[in-house]
Amino acid sequence: MTVRRVMGTEIEYGISVTGNPHANPMTASSQVVNAYAATSLRHRRARWDFEEESPLRDARGYDMNRAVADPSQLTDEELGLANVILTNGGRLYVDHAHPEFSTPEVTSPLDIVRWDKAGERIMRAGAEAARRIPGNPELVLYKNNTDNKGASYGAHENYLMRRETPFPTIVRDLIPFFVSRQVITGAGRVGIGQDGRIHGFQISQRADFFEVEVGLETTLKRPIINTRDEPHAEPEKYRRLHVILGDANLAEISTYLKVGMTSLVLAMIEDGFIQRDLRIERPVAELRAVSHDPTLTHTIEMLDGRTVTAIQLQAEYLELAQKYVQERWGTDVDDQTADVLARWESTLDRLERDPMACADELDWVAKLKLLQSYRDRDGLDWDDAKLHLIDLQYADVRPEKGLYHRLVAAGRMKTLIDDDLVASAVAHPPEDTRAYFRGECLHRFAESVAAASWDSVIFDLPDHDSLQRVAMSEPLRGTKATVGPLMESVRSASELFERLTH
Repeated sequence: MTVRRVMGTEIEYGISVTGNPHANPMTASSQVVNAYAATSLRHRRARWDFEEESPLRDARGYDMNRAVADPSQLTDEELGLANVILTNGGRLYVDHAHPEFSTPEVTSPLDIVRWDKAGERIMRAGAEAARRIPGNPELVLYKNNTDNKGASYGAHENYLMRRETPFPTIVRDLIPFFVSRQVITGAGRVGIGQDGRIHGFQISQRADFFEVEVGLETTLKRPIINTRDEPHAEPEKYRRLHVILGDANLAEISTYLKVGMTSLVLAMIEDGFIQRDLRIERPVAELRAVSHDPTLTHTIEMLDGRTVTAIQLQAEYLELAQKYVQERWGTDVDDQTADVLARWESTLDRLERDPMACADELDWVAKLKLLQSYRDRDGLDWDDAKLHLIDLQYADVRPEKGLYHRLVAAGRMKTLIDDDLVASAVAHPPEDTRAYFRGECLHRFAESVAAASWDSVIFDLPDHDSLQRVAMSEPLRGTKATVGPLMESVRSASELFERLTH
């Protein structure tokens, strides 16, 4: 495989209520989701189908006892919180104290960027719609990962992999990559430590919140490698790698490289291509140490006795990826794979020479440059509250307020996706995965869709006494190429179901 595979992201957004710092975040988050649904979705709202979910199944070969699981792990329970399935095939819902957007399944890094950016617009539209309700205060959303008071919320990635790939191999070869990739994918943060009380700037917003190398949890004792074994696809054929240690990126190139590089490394792992020992002596400690050093000079102690910087470790993965692609495809490689490799190499070269050379591409560098300009101008130390406010304002999703958006408007931050493509992705699904079938069913036959999930659509049809489930266990079926002509030819959900089942 190349950078192309079935993948998606799930981003929890920070939320605040203007003038009321003690407001209930679950109530505020529900207002965002429900307001968006009320103004954007037609007819009846389909519920999320939890029946096929199994959040306590562990890739190491067992199921966690439900009695000892933290409540945050029980994502297969209906908690009565706002939960909407969108016509673009994605999901908008309340995850405990945060509004969350999950992209539909896509097959390329550029499509991740496109639908991830659509998620930002959906969140912004929900907050604006909630504000227009009489009596409601202004709700402000932030695409970040911590409140700097000890709480962190996730920016998860999902990658479909071949089930036959041994999980211990995934753990061995991915941990060093994840520890070091933050030099490209970090969002930047003022404050060090979970509560941010140590003064300074670090590369990643999430690094300080990880405590173990491998585990099932996502909110307590967070692991570098999450073992949740919930493929949302044919379980004998696929596993879904659930990545929880990444930052929520606003910079499109950061997001693009994050999923593009990771997809290439996963392809090498699946094909048994990584024969080099890249293991790290103390991964959790090194994850934090790399984040705490924006000079990028910290050296990581490897299990084989070597010491390397994070850039040098990333360069080893890049070298392997270049050889892998050359041996497998030669000059017949697809454009996105070639572009990811070229950008990966260029970014590492510039970071090694002068990180500020990447200030128009990577979040953490853009943020550090912005913060340093205020420090130089006003003589601010890292403990100044103004710097924390600038950090937060960088992540504000409102174009007129968010500093990231103002950098883009000023031509100081590069983008990859045309605005029209992002606008289209707000309402329309990708055409090359099963998300097309899910999204089109909701768009065309919303009144007949009782529920849906990643791997099924459930219809409530007048000529059937019970609900009818259409399974979608193969993510690359249900595409426009396979079901588009059928969708165009039927006039009702009943006709669609009959044509599918006979």
